[in-house]
Amino acid sequence: MSNTLQDNVRRVCVVGAGVIGGGWAARCLAAGLEVVATDPAQGAEKRLRATVENAWPALERVGLSPGASIEKLHFTPELEEAVSEVDFVQESAPEREELKRELLARVDGAARPEAVIASSTSGFMPTSLQSECRHPGRVVVGHPFNPVYLLPLVEVVGGERTSPETIQSATRFYRSLGMKPLHVRKEIEGHISDRLQEALWRENLHLVAEGIATTGELDDAIVYGPGLRWALMGVNLTFHMAGGEQGMSHMLEQFGPALKLPWTKLEAPELTDELSERMVEGTASQAAGRSTAELERRRDEFLIRLLELVSEYWPDNEDGSAGENGVG
Repeated sequence: MSNTLQDNVRRVCVVGAGVIGGGWAARCLAAGLEVVATDPAQGAEKRLRATVENAWPALERVGLSPGASIEKLHFTPELEEAVSEVDFVQESAPEREELKRELLARVDGAARPEAVIASSTSGFMPTSLQSECRHPGRVVVGHPFNPVYLLPLVEVVGGERTSPETIQSATRFYRSLGMKPLHVRKEIEGHISDRLQEALWRENLHLVAEGIATTGELDDAIVYGPGLRWALMGVNLTFHMAGGEQGMSHMLEQFGPALKLPWTKLEAPELTDELSERMVEGTASQAAGRSTAELERRRDEFLIRLLELVSEYWPDNEDGSAGENGVG
């Protein structure tokens, strides 16, 4: 492999054309890049183009880069052909570890030596994913959040054999897409953000299973409460403020003992048929007959306005990193 990884990215390959892959394609196209997508599933190209077209109005609202065009999206079902002439590869295949290891090994064997190879995995560790690659040093995790074309966070995680240059190149590339790369310095299952979300999700399932609240009530408990604060400050700075003028030290002294109270469940509940039915019926009621595409457009409009507000109150530092919330 070449000692110099690609920094001037003009052509990107998206491996996997599902929701996440489609989001990556849309974001890269909006940045003016040429995108080659590949997916062996029947109807994959049609679904991908529909995803990009549904996202495009939101991207136009945010602002397209010079040269941005849906016409720069190309598709081929042949993996090796797709990755052979690109500068950056973003794998977004289904979340099955063996499948991802196999795909990444094939990509590594066919991609240009200077191309960085990233996986969108939400849970697997890069050391495992790069284990069958001939050039593991250029393999990294770049875990985004849905919708990828709007949400800026991307967790960048290196494995035992990932080179520092790969981390730097991937970080620069994601930042060029208008994203906020968060370097996860020590690999761990689920990375950082998904581990936090998983804790809340487990508690959510317990509360539904025990008949304490409906899915709608639980969502209201976040949307109209802590979720509004988290959008700007996250958990830690919010709790720091809860301590008054003495900050976190007083907060820990005052509320620390409550952490030992058995309020929360550490393990997920059994996903019984009854619980599944409650979750399905509850969320269907919340959707109120609106299609997924309609809900996505509604969500996108809200996120655009929210991101504008966050940017106004917490602008980036001059060096391109984010503020004291630690993302960047």
